[in-house]
Amino acid sequence: MSYAKRFRRSLLDGKLELILEAHNGMSARIVEEAGFSAIWASGLSIASALGVRDCNEASWSQIVEVAQSIHDAVSIPILFDGDSGFGNFNNVRHVVKRLSHYGIAGISLEDKLFPKMNSFIAGAQALSSVDEYCGKIKAAQDSKCDCNFTVIARTEALIAGLGVEAALKRAECYHEAGADGIFIHSKAVDGLDVLEFGRQWGKRSPLVVAPTTYMDTPLALLEQAGVSIYICANHMMRASIHAMRKVAGQIRKDNGISAIDSDISSLEEVFSLLDYDELKAAERIYGQ
Repeated sequence: MSYAKRFRRSLLDGKLELILEAHNGMSARIVEEAGFSAIWASGLSIASALGVRDCNEASWSQIVEVAQSIHDAVSIPILFDGDSGFGNFNNVRHVVKRLSHYGIAGISLEDKLFPKMNSFIAGAQALSSVDEYCGKIKAAQDSKCDCNFTVIARTEALIAGLGVEAALKRAECYHEAGADGIFIHSKAVDGLDVLEFGRQWGKRSPLVVAPTTYMDTPLALLEQAGVSIYICANHMMRASIHAMRKVAGQIRKDNGISAIDSDISSLEEVFSLLDYDELKAAERIYGQ
């Protein structure tokens, strides 16, 4: 079964599934090791790992190349964060064709203007017109190489302060344009707008959420509201910053590494995670 088909089944099975962010091959292996069924190839996290801001400072080819390295490192599906499509419908066609050809399971496209700005940055969040965005959804569906490749329409209406009714109107247009699911995004701290959206949406298609700011909302309530995919959207990247700052600060303070080894993974753990033993086994089959 293809990765795309596996992800589509999960999206449509009526059960809430947690997926976790990864931003390179190593973090992807850790996500898989932890038992998650799929990976969110986060635009924020990948851009941050590249040392740039989440406002399309990295090119689409850079982001896609990282997603491909994530795909190569694991055996679980990947949902790709496609921002606002990296341009117009034609950019979307190129990205989707390449992703689906490579084996990525699906893409999420948000209804912001290009270049987009991260949703949690204060200030105006400029949305595209409904017609322009629907064209991107149709272009994505027409360009995919695998019929099971999933196209998720992410509306930023709540992020832009337009309210639930505006989000519903946009989502209905995106659903009619061919979106396989609706990613309803919010930065409210109580999640009530997402729950209300789900109540009024009525399970016309699966919902996707990233509860970065409303993490205390019970999963059962989100599932009742029709949420199928719950994205833990940036936590691996944020955890790595926290850990690396701590280690770097300690090494600088001690002016050496003598006291740091107990606080970091051993080289044996690194070799195990990246399966060096497989190489030894392959050498016995194929020779030096």
